[in-house]
Amino acid sequence: MQTKLLATSPSLQKLHLTKKFTQTLSVAKKILDEYSLCTACTGRLFAKKLGVLSYEQLGKKIYRLLKKNESNKCFVCKNFLLKTNYFVDKLLELSSEYEFSTFLVGAILKPSIVDNDDEIRSKFQLRGIDSVKTDFTNQIAKIFSKKTKSKIDYLNPEITITIDLKTDSCQVKSKPLFLFGKYTKTERGIPQKEKPCSNCEGKGCRTCKNHGICTFDSVEGKIAKVVFDKFGADQIKVTWIGGEDKTSLVLNKGRPFFVKVINPKKRNIKLAKKITQDKVVIHNLHLIKQNPKTSFPFKTKIQKPIGTLIKNTIAVYDKNKRNEKLIYSVKYDVLSSTSFSLSMTADGGLPIKRFVEGTDVFPNLTDLIGTKCSCKEFDFHEVKLV
Repeated sequence: MQTKLLATSPSLQKLHLTKKFTQTLSVAKKILDEYSLCTACTGRLFAKKLGVLSYEQLGKKIYRLLKKNESNKCFVCKNFLLKTNYFVDKLLELSSEYEFSTFLVGAILKPSIVDNDDEIRSKFQLRGIDSVKTDFTNQIAKIFSKKTKSKIDYLNPEITITIDLKTDSCQVKSKPLFLFGKYTKTERGIPQKEKPCSNCEGKGCRTCKNHGICTFDSVEGKIAKVVFDKFGADQIKVTWIGGEDKTSLVLNKGRPFFVKVINPKKRNIKLAKKITQDKVVIHNLHLIKQNPKTSFPFKTKIQKPIGTLIKNTIAVYDKNKRNEKLIYSVKYDVLSSTSFSLSMTADGGLPIKRFVEGTDVFPNLTDLIGTKCSCKEFDFHEVKLV
């Protein structure tokens, strides 16, 4: 462990001349006679009381003055406090793919390490001392900050670093990003949502490259492909403003949507105003501060070849819960003796096929016309936030 000799008044060189240090040596001797500690843990127990910043240097001085041999294995930290440079090197490698200016370091310790640390501090009534976990993360953070020219942020870091001392492993995760945009779909047969990876059911695994999906044949998949390519993200979560059947078109200004970008490696990306993915076009995709916490009311303009309709408020029942949807305008054209093309503007969330067929929706087209109706296809001409 490479540490600088940092101390406040009195200096470490003259510390042994003070009464406070004499008392410290007396307590340190009792501890080291009973427990085997590394120099870093030994110094940590007394550094704040003596005003010394370098735990390891203080610990070495205590060992030297007590004429004791340094411990081969520390009772508390099992010598991981002496491996800070080893962990910093691993973190530098793992974080090299990420764009960040702020970070936070955390650690997972074996319960026995915490218990042993508490045992010594309680037994010898040592108060106001940094825990072994706090000391370790602080040391890592100081070195990492200097090497990456980034700042520690305890409230809202762009990346979070976790060192698992149980498994001797490290993990870097970045703060999610949020996007907003609209899409249009000019070809039928493209579903809105993507099927999850069959191997992990959408959780992320090696088979799907941690994406949760393996194919990119839906609207969600095509949005995901853009985000993965641009931001180097693991996964996305899309908040849809309404839904549509795979046989539907989405036209004009398109359907709005929000995206949560999970574990992005790149943060400062410029996106084109129009991104074409086959027959799906993504419009004005851009970063926003956060995902919406509540649902948005919206209106949709829908065209469908069915019968006739009377302007009305529609009651929709889902598991004994009643919701009301308002139809604002209706236009229709007769296509044949058995079908109509109908265009209407209605509240978002109206279940179109159930409305046509009469399944827990009142009034419905089947009841109004007096004959069984079915929905062949329907398209979304416009989706507006209100």
